[in-house]
Amino acid sequence: MANVSLGSEGFRKYAVGGGVVMQTTHEQSRFEVAAWTGGPQQLTADATHFGYVQEGTCDLEGNAGRFPLRQGMYFSLPGSGTLRGAGSGVVISEHGVRGLFQLGGPVEKQGRLHYIDGCSDTLLLSPVVRGDACLNLLVIPPHTHQTAHTHPSFRAGIIAAGAGLCRLSSQDVPLEAGDLFVIEPDTLHSFHTEARSLNVIAFHPDSDFGPHRDDHPMVNRTIVDGVAASQLSLAQRRIGGHAL
Repeated sequence: MANVSLGSEGFRKYAVGGGVVMQTTHEQSRFEVAAWTGGPQQLTADATHFGYVQEGTCDLEGNAGRFPLRQGMYFSLPGSGTLRGAGSGVVISEHGVRGLFQLGGPVEKQGRLHYIDGCSDTLLLSPVVRGDACLNLLVIPPHTHQTAHTHPSFRAGIIAAGAGLCRLSSQDVPLEAGDLFVIEPDTLHSFHTEARSLNVIAFHPDSDFGPHRDDHPMVNRTIVDGVAASQLSLAQRRIGGHAL
């Protein structure tokens, strides 16, 4: 594993470099957080991999083909693959889960959603099903002093741009672009900035948001005799002999 650079009290900061920086479990899944820089990075077949390109360019190879990525882009890759090129970034792998193949970015300078203390957030990779993992962009504007808070599950990611600090109960941890971090569950913390903003790529292993088997746009926006199909009983949904 890579060496810890700084931090305690449930918050750890790591320098970007090759190798796994953390292994943990959440509910029924096993997770790994890995830094990568240059050279090929192998992605295992038994996991879904969530990644972000911090610097440079690389190619993402997988079952769907080969895709060029550049700074600020992100991805979700189910199954085996390889990152090739001179880029660097972070990959969080959730073992035993098959997600969707997705590419996006580059990330924007401002989040699309409201967060606490004037911060903003964009949901970059949404949960496939409610409860699944997700990847977020958190933008903390200049001269922000966040309210101290906790999260019920771990957080992991990378500082995409800017500078600031994370305040814990007995120390401040300085942060700058390229730093990887892991926050353990229920760790009291807050982020603070001065002249520069702090843009954070944050992975959540779970969610309370997203579609459900019986609650999603396709079924909610299908109207049968003036009633949304999601409101019909299972028996009523068997229109034409097939379950809706």
